[in-house]
Parts: sequence; structure tokens; C-alpha cells
Amino acid sequence: GRAHRHPSFANMPRKPIVGGNWKCNPDKTEKLDSLISNYDSEKIDTSKCDVYVCPSPLHVSYCMGKFKEGVMVTPQNCNIKGCGAFTGEMAVEQMKDMGITNVLIGHSERRGEFGLMAYDTNETLATKLKYILDAGLTCVYCIGEPKEIREKGIEAVLAEMEVQLKPIYALLDPAKVVIAYEPVWAIGTGLTATPEAAQETHKGIRDMIKEKGPEGCAEAIRIQYGGSANAKNAPDLSAQPDIDGFLVGGASLKPEIADVIKAIAEAKC
Repeated sequence: GRAHRHPSFANMPRKPIVGGNWKCNPDKTEKLDSLISNYDSEKIDTSKCDVYVCPSPLHVSYCMGKFKEGVMVTPQNCNIKGCGAFTGEMAVEQMKDMGITNVLIGHSERRGEFGLMAYDTNETLATKLKYILDAGLTCVYCIGEPKEIREKGIEAVLAEMEVQLKPIYALLDPAKVVIAYEPVWAIGTGLTATPEAAQETHKGIRDMIKEKGPEGCAEAIRIQYGGSANAKNAPDLSAQPDIDGFLVGGASLKPEIADVIKAIAEAKC
């Protein structure tokens, strides 16, 4: 059966949310202060837009407490079951102890796209999401399709989104989970889905959550767009009703991140 309704979310407007994913950058610790300063801009108002930043694992500790208030330091991954004999992994218990409240999982670069090794599957990610939520943290959960699926059309894209969402429908809670939709073919390529195509996919994802997720969840859950979002295309993408924010890669390492955040805050307020 469907999970209970979230009455507090039924009529709540969705607060925009922007994440900066620094991936495996920068190469030197001395460059971090300058990257952090991009988020100090007066253009960034965290009362109007939630903001999180994903430093590389080695830099998370350094970044804690360095950002302006309201910017969440967010690790790029976690393991599936806590501390112990898990070489190379990060446990949610360690994150909580450091004051971290939010974690990102399922990025396409960890799902094995771009010829990289597949560290995660839809099943391991569902296990991670439950582990994260059970520990009391919030999660940004990435989904997306490669170019060969996009070329088959929107039905094929949404069929793939269904495969990726199916294991987590029951876990979706708008207060705790943000969906980041990344058209994989648009990541780091400079290609961007047109605002209309992005809206069509976001609406399709929301409709699937409405049909199969907890009651009341679809209207309240936030869906970010993540595919070469930048200061130039952010205003047009922000105007789309089902785009609630951005997961930004390359532009998150530049001063223009402030313009991306400002664009969506202005469009939604």
C-alpha cells in the first residue's frame, strides 16, 4: 500500500535548491579558499534557495565551517552499512560526528557512465538511501539516462527513470530527499537539454512519483536539473515549473555559481 500522506507538504511551495559538485577538484588544498569564496557572494541568499557543496572526500574536513551560513557541506558518496572493514569508504556515522547533515549518492560517474567503473547499482543505492535516512541525514539522489536512451525519445527516457526510481519510491520523503536528474549525455559536454525537454522529463518523473510514491510526495519533492547548467542557461531552465534547482558541475568551481543560484531564487520567489 501507499505510505501515509505528508499533510505538512501538501500546499508548501518547493524551495529551490542548488548544489555545487566539485568532483575530484581542486588539485591543491591552497585553492580551496578561493573556491569557497565564490559562495560568499551577496547574490547568494540561503533563505531563498538551499545551497550545498560537494567537495572531494579529502577536502570535506577542511571545508567544514568555512562556508557562509546555510551552505551545506555534502560528501559525494557514502557506504552501505557503517564503520568497519570497508577500505576506501565513508560511513554516515563519521559524517554525523563531523556535523554533516546531507549526502549525495548515485552520480552517473559512480554508476559507471563515461567508461568508468560501476561502483553503484540501483539496488546498492536504494540500500544506501535507507541507511542515510535511518541515520537522520538528508540525501540528494541522482538519476539520469545516457545518450543512446535519450535518442530513442521521451518514452524510453522515462522507462529508464522508472527502473532507477522503482527501488526507492517507498523511501521518498520531500523533507529528506532531493532528486537530481542528470541527462548523462549533457554532463561535462557543454550540451544541455533544452528547457522544454528538461521540463518534459522533470514533469514525467514527478508524474511517476505521484502514481507510485507516497501520497502527497510528488507535489512537494524537489527535482534538480544537472547537465551543464551555468549562468547563461539557468534563467531559462529556472522558468520551467518542474525544475526546482540545479546540480552544477564545472560552473560550481567558478564565480558564476552565484548567478546560477540567483537565477533560480528569483524565478521561484
